[in-house]
Amino acid sequence: MDDFLPINKEDMKKRGWEQLDFVLVTGDAYVDHPSFGAAVISRVLESFGYKIGIIAQPGWKNAESFKVLGKPKLAFLVTSGNLDSMVNNYTVAKKRRAEDLYSPGGKPGYRPDRAVIVYSNKIREAYKDVPIILGGLEASLRRFAHYDYWSDKVRRSILLDSKADLIVYGMGEKQIVEIAEALESGIPIEEITFIRGTAYKTKDKDRPYDPIFLPSYEEIVNSKRKYAESFMIQYNNMDPITGKTLVETYDGYYVVQNPPPEPMTQSELDRVYSLPYMRNYHPIYEKDGGVPAIKEVKFSLISSRGCFGGCSFCALTFHQGRIVQARSHKSILAEAEKLVWDPDFKGYIHDVGGPTANFRHKACRKQEKYGGCTNKQCLFPEPCKNLVIDHTDYLALLRKLRDLPNVKKVFVRSGLRYDYIMYDKNKDEFLRELCQYHVSGQLKVAPEHVSANVLDKMGKPKREVYEKFVEKYKRINEELGMEQFLVPYFMSSHPGSTLNDAIELAEYLRDLGYMPEQVQDFYPTPGTLSTCMFYTELDPRTMEKVYVPKTAHEKAMQRALMQYRNPKNYDLVYEALTLAGRTDLIGYGPKCLIRPRKEEQTRKAGKYDNSISSKRYKERSKKKKNLQKYKKGINKKGGR
Repeated sequence: MDDFLPINKEDMKKRGWEQLDFVLVTGDAYVDHPSFGAAVISRVLESFGYKIGIIAQPGWKNAESFKVLGKPKLAFLVTSGNLDSMVNNYTVAKKRRAEDLYSPGGKPGYRPDRAVIVYSNKIREAYKDVPIILGGLEASLRRFAHYDYWSDKVRRSILLDSKADLIVYGMGEKQIVEIAEALESGIPIEEITFIRGTAYKTKDKDRPYDPIFLPSYEEIVNSKRKYAESFMIQYNNMDPITGKTLVETYDGYYVVQNPPPEPMTQSELDRVYSLPYMRNYHPIYEKDGGVPAIKEVKFSLISSRGCFGGCSFCALTFHQGRIVQARSHKSILAEAEKLVWDPDFKGYIHDVGGPTANFRHKACRKQEKYGGCTNKQCLFPEPCKNLVIDHTDYLALLRKLRDLPNVKKVFVRSGLRYDYIMYDKNKDEFLRELCQYHVSGQLKVAPEHVSANVLDKMGKPKREVYEKFVEKYKRINEELGMEQFLVPYFMSSHPGSTLNDAIELAEYLRDLGYMPEQVQDFYPTPGTLSTCMFYTELDPRTMEKVYVPKTAHEKAMQRALMQYRNPKNYDLVYEALTLAGRTDLIGYGPKCLIRPRKEEQTRKAGKYDNSISSKRYKERSKKKKNLQKYKKGINKKGGR
């Protein structure tokens, strides 16, 4: 049936269904597009013959909203949506966001804080005996005890606070089908403890096979060092080949994480993207102006999953691991051919990529057999000698897409690793075609910072790599006769960044002649190395102390330094430069960031006037008197 999945009993009747196997509850509006996790999971289950319906953004203040589709035969599936609900609801300054792109009309207030916990508890109130399975980013990244930035404390595993039965972590297509088959065969939910890519709770210490026991919840609450040790064990066990079963101890419970799931094969991934998505938001949202989040993805193509970049502030490693999985050209072209017949398509494919657009294969051949290395990164601090650096496949894909009928332009807007480009022996060929055919006037890249100290904590390449990329990008555009710009993203207040590091970035922006319109403060979200550094003030990789800008005022100073030209930031910039002993940057010279305060300017001007010789003073007075006489003479003669 070529339609949206049921959202009410009337929709169920149209399909001839009396009871659903699964009910999926999501914090996002219902958008049936492969960029939305709820759509993917529901369509995968449908393709295996299961009956599934959607409850999108239910009213959470009573249990009745969770009964609209009746009691499911097998389980409730719960997700906060594409984003963590706290990130969706709050800025890094912990202020309520003014809009929610995943809600009707972009209006906020449709989802609760900590949506997964709220939804699960309401489902328990509505149906006490139905299994509850959690998935999506919020559940995945909070599967163990974690530092919660919004409450500034270490919270328990979300599995315990939600009273749910199981967590599917990472990309869940394979796990959810295995769980469905196990439930359908009559296995009780508490006995489904054998599926990779899931986490469960138990009171039986001997249930997990060959586990690694993490520091207990009590230990990590009382010791930041233990917290860092625990996080690093988790971080190093995210590979499907080398990852072990992990156990975290609570008072009366054990939370067990099974090893990560096997990566999807190309044919499995292709199948997921071939399912009959409606590729739009549900018609019930038309009256509200639709769902804004669809605009960025409706005419974009996902070509791959996963990333071996390993940036410290990114949760992708903790969520998906470091193995890249790519769709076939045939699959992507088939999806593109569907796009061109959409009545709203204007000839422009907005993006072709993934977490990192130019990663289309595994990092190295050894990774296929031995898994990702636990003691080193693929690109940091230098590229590994085993790293396969090749843009051939991605370039071939872009060429095929731009040759499709009715396609005017194919853009690349998702993340490009400029360091990976620079390490490619054939970088000129790739960059030339990128600039000539796939850049829309400006290319966004993310050097994030320029201070060596901060870049080390971020896991990002040296400043010189970015500067060489800038030179090459500029030269190639000049050769092509094209005026295209680079838009660099920089981050303020990352762990390791002192005021002096922030000033170094400000000086770089000054020399660049660029002031970013928007500045991203580091946001400590669950599941990242950087968040672990923020909370513990330790680098979990080395256990060395890390300076962390934590107060709102220091964060404001570091952010203001990146926009030092803005008059509103003057006082903060002045204070930062004074505190750092860099008053040499306050003045009138070409290297100065700001001018002195008005009272200082007046004082200096006064000193200058007092130093004028009496002769010069008399000359100035004489000129002034002559000018006044001249004006009087004009007026007497009838001049204006």
